[in-house]
Amino acid sequence: MKKLTVVCPEATGTIAPEIYGHFSEHIGGVFYDGLWVGKDSEIPNVNGFRKDIVEKFRAINPPVLRWPGGCYAETYHWRDGIGENRPVRPNWWKKHDGRDEPNHVGTHEFIEFCELVGAKPYFAVNVTSITPMEARDWMDYCLSPQGSTTLALEREKNGHPEPFDIPYWGVGNENWGGGGNMTADYYALEYRRFATVMKNLCWDKSDLIAGGANGADYSWTKDLVSNLAGSNAPVDGMSFHYYCGKSGDCVDYNEDDWYILLGKAEKMEELIRRHYAFTVGHGMQDKMKLVIDEWGCWHPDGSGPSKGYNLFEQQSTMRDAVITALTLNIFNNNCQAIKMANVAQLCNNLHCLFLAGGENCIVTPTYHVFDMFKAHQGATCLRTLMTDNDDLKEKVSVSASVKDDVMTITMANCSCTEDIDVLPELLGLNRTVKSASMTVLAADDMHAHNTFEAPDAVVPVTCAADLTKPVTVPKAGVVTLTITLGE
Repeated sequence: MKKLTVVCPEATGTIAPEIYGHFSEHIGGVFYDGLWVGKDSEIPNVNGFRKDIVEKFRAINPPVLRWPGGCYAETYHWRDGIGENRPVRPNWWKKHDGRDEPNHVGTHEFIEFCELVGAKPYFAVNVTSITPMEARDWMDYCLSPQGSTTLALEREKNGHPEPFDIPYWGVGNENWGGGGNMTADYYALEYRRFATVMKNLCWDKSDLIAGGANGADYSWTKDLVSNLAGSNAPVDGMSFHYYCGKSGDCVDYNEDDWYILLGKAEKMEELIRRHYAFTVGHGMQDKMKLVIDEWGCWHPDGSGPSKGYNLFEQQSTMRDAVITALTLNIFNNNCQAIKMANVAQLCNNLHCLFLAGGENCIVTPTYHVFDMFKAHQGATCLRTLMTDNDDLKEKVSVSASVKDDVMTITMANCSCTEDIDVLPELLGLNRTVKSASMTVLAADDMHAHNTFEAPDAVVPVTCAADLTKPVTVPKAGVVTLTITLGE
């Protein structure tokens, strides 16, 4: 049995709600087949967006949604997605999945989807194939007051008199790769050029996010931070991307594959601490908190319900659920360094929350983890100590937080073979415990997942909890303890 100590008087920071953010790129079936079915579809929809997803996504309190890419952003021009008679363009990913982009979903539609689900929009700006002035024009179109500029009047003509609320703009995407194959020094100069022109228009309305490293490329971070620290360029955050990748097949994997992939996911903590150390070292920690705007597993595609039709579509099993919980716990415990994170992606692609096609729409185990962890949003993170927790095969990942009268403790059992009992101790708690409940996401088989034929094969179960007794965290399972506090 392990002992978990939650040090109640010791706060480590506030968990930004945006840490629980999401990502939606124009790739594969994320939009067409997934989120968007069209206003004339027989599939139940809200102004063209799949009704099931609107309702279920809204239920987990999504704080922010990134769009339109990803690599797709680096050939996207915002004018393609407004007004009538929209052009059909080759999609960035056409080489891989053969699709063209019809631009049915553009600025207005995406903003409406964000409003429907309660998420803040996070726009990724093309810096590879447009000019800073074109980026500024997009901001003008979106942010200028009603009736002010020519582009604001065009926005009104297109159905939205009031300016959009877009608090986050990413300046480029993966500029070390598909976003121009730039060096860090070259990108820093491009960032300074774009950001200066963009901030001149958005002022304090929006934050600008600089494009950071690929995984453990610390040299990119070093060069980028040192370049921006020595300039007057406005910057409000720095991204980096990390996919823990794959080990074995998406569904058909063995125990070794399980631990190899969890070990890769666990490296997220080292990445956060080392990337953030460069910003602290240059005194930029307030201006360049981390934005991990792409993360998740990247299994071999073709294992989802579309059977290979949608690019990078993959199933989500209990292994993905545990990796989700492990990663979110890492984010919580390092919340002082993180401004935002966005799991990739929302639907029919990579580490998704939804799988949809035709009349079918299901949630994945990953969705349930986000639902179980949502109470951490905006809460104060508390220090936790777990005994005998160094060996990954025997590890219980944990984080704890408190907000108002509710304490939330989330745990993931990294063992795929053994249940683990955990005895919680709330050290230094100066309030009474009124009640406690436990939500458990687990299955007898570590490969368990939901399908169109069996949409509820993996679902969480909630019951009362007795904090005086050990809590069993099932093998390959996730547990949330919800503790209601009195005076």
